[in-house]
Amino acid sequence: MVFRDLFVRKTDRSTVQLLRAVFSSNVAFALDFGLLVLLTEVFGVHYLISNGIGFMAGTTFLYVLSVRWVFSRRSVANRHAEYWIFILIGGAGVALNEILIWTFTEHVGLYYLLSKIVAGSTVFFFNFFTRKYILFR
Repeated sequence: MVFRDLFVRKTDRSTVQLLRAVFSSNVAFALDFGLLVLLTEVFGVHYLISNGIGFMAGTTFLYVLSVRWVFSRRSVANRHAEYWIFILIGGAGVALNEILIWTFTEHVGLYYLLSKIVAGSTVFFFNFFTRKYILFR
């Protein structure tokens, strides 16, 4: 039943929304991660700057998927305001992401890309539940 519901245009089922959010977030994370690697490894940009750029690109892409496929209800009538609230939540997510990547890379000694995976997994849950309860309830 849940698998079939993944393909229905709109749903209020939290399980389906979470599965859609996991899929959407993985696609956005691939964009984010790809930009991190490209900017850092190819263009020599510091990993924290590359991370911020990639994270915001992924967040913008995720916004489109969230309003068109993941969530069926919207709490904010003004789409422009909704987008900026989404970005502000993303800004908090990028701050958390930056702190976690920096901590795991500089203090724990993990490779920055492994730090990104750990941070991305953590920030996913923060972003999903914050957006669900502020923007899409």
